Order: sequence, then structure tokens, then C-alpha cells
Amino acid sequence: MSKPLNVAILAFSGCQVLDVTGPAMVFEAGNIASGKAHYNVHILSTKGGTIQTNSAVALVTKPLQELPPGAIDTLLIAGGEASGLRALVANRSVRKWTVRASARARRFGSVCTGTFALAHFGLLGGKRVATHWSACSELAELCPQAHVDANALFVNDGRLWTSAGVTTGIDMSLAMVAADLGDAVANAIAKRLVLYARRPGYQSQFSPVLNAQSRAVAPFADLIDWIRDNLAKPLEVPKLAARVSMSERTFQRNFTRSVGVTPARFVETLRLDQTRVFLAAGLALKEIATKVGYRTSAQLSKAFDRRFGMTPLLFRQLHGRSDRVGAGSG
Repeated sequence: MSKPLNVAILAFSGCQVLDVTGPAMVFEAGNIASGKAHYNVHILSTKGGTIQTNSAVALVTKPLQELPPGAIDTLLIAGGEASGLRALVANRSVRKWTVRASARARRFGSVCTGTFALAHFGLLGGKRVATHWSACSELAELCPQAHVDANALFVNDGRLWTSAGVTTGIDMSLAMVAADLGDAVANAIAKRLVLYARRPGYQSQFSPVLNAQSRAVAPFADLIDWIRDNLAKPLEVPKLAARVSMSERTFQRNFTRSVGVTPARFVETLRLDQTRVFLAAGLALKEIATKVGYRTSAQLSKAFDRRFGMTPLLFRQLHGRSDRVGAGSG
């Protein structure tokens, strides 16, 4: 039996606890789902011992020097409080160890603002990366040679993996496990962790539903939930206006003012967002069109191309799951 792969997660005082425990939980769950010890997870810090996270939780860690750089398969750096990150990147031994470990690891990366450590260590040059939405501008200024994707949940560029805020480290780790052990194992982990869905990296950090609900006033918040659950139905303005007991003109004006986009634009956004999920899962285009409320697959294709600048077929080729290769495009 081959030896387990060492997954090292570098933590520090003031780190975000989920940036550490989320990925750790996924890799450990991979061992359970696959029925073998495929991963050996190590929580590291500069000197080891107990460190305080930015919440009420403390973590027991090993000193990073305990794990030789050449022994690491996957290296991730957590994000967290700016003061803790500054102390981490100012430590010369941490810089030296991290640079050596990332050079020899099969893959390396960060969760949330851990990308700033990678930037300070000179490990982002020319790469496409993700970080927490609130820190994208700062990262782009710090590391102008990197291509900061302000929307992606996570980005994989060669051996480098970077994710946005907090829970996206779970999504990224699931993608790593899927690459190692297959989608069936990753799906089993998601089910075990009671995740609503495995979120792909291209999905925006900003859910169109949450965005809209955060802005919407009554009665539009409830209407948004109803629209999301009824995408296959006709969702023209007269029907939506009647549902909230408004005239069409009043509804059009008030919805746009409250949500920030017209009703038609909002409905199309939800339909196309769900289309991407179905395409990645391998559903046929004709079936998808029916599920999201388009009369024909041609009508859906035209809307998809107009919004994303690519055909549904090309999107499927780029993002489709490996276990559904060959699924019909409708």
C-alpha cells in the first residue's frame, strides 16, 4: 500500500479557523469516503503548540520544521487577521520553508487572504488567483503581475490553488479530492458534510439570490425565493406583478429600484446561473432548457452565449465533470 499523501495547512495566531478546519475536514473525510488512508493532514505553525484563532477556538499545531519541505504533497496557507499575516510573512524561516515546500509540492496554495503570504513570498507572479472579495484590490496593488479574479470561488492555475473567503476553502479542497480520487468520492464527502451542493470554482463569490435578497425590501425578498424555486415556469412581468399584488408598471419600477436590475434581467441571471450548474453536471442541453424555463435549447444557447461569451458546449468542455464525459448536449 502506498504511503498517505501529506497535506500541510500553515496556520498562525489570528488565523480564520474555518480556513484551517474546513480543508482539514475535507481531506480527512476523503480517507473515510475512499476507505483508505490517502491523506495525512498536518496543522502547522511557526513554532508549533497551541495558537489562538480569530474566534474562540484554539488549534493545536506542529512546528513547521517538523515536516521537511520535500515530504509535502499539498501545502495550503490559511488567511486571517492582518497582524497575524504580517508576523508570518516577516519571519525569514517561514519564508524560506514555504518557498522550498511550494517548489517541491505537487500543489500549493491558500485559503482566503492567505494569498497575501504567497504574494509576499513571490509565489504568485503571472498566475490567476482568487482571494476574499474585500481584499482583491489590495492584492492586485501588492502583486500587479498576478491576475486577481474578483469573482471566482477558487482558481486552479497549474500547481497553484487559491480560494476566496472562508467556506470556499471547502469547495477548493473538494475539487482537489475529486482530482485525486474521483467525483464519486468528492460527492460522498459533500453528502457526509451535509453540503447543499459542490460549488465549482467559476461560480461567483456573489450569489445572485443573496445579492438581491440583501437589497430587497418587502415583498420582493419572498418573491426572489419563489422565482429561484420556479425557474421552469413562465416568469414574465405580469405573472410576477400579480404575485405581489402590484400593477405591472409599479412592479417594474419598484423591483428595479429595490433589487438593482430589471425583473427580466434578474430572472435571466438565475436561469443562466443554474444552467452552468446543470452543464457542469452533464445534463443534456434540451433537458436543461426545460428545467430553467427556455422553450428550446437554441433559445437557451443564444442567451448563454450573449451573457458569457461562449457556447454551452464550450462551457461543458471546460467545466464538465469527468464522470459524465460524453453526455449529450441536446
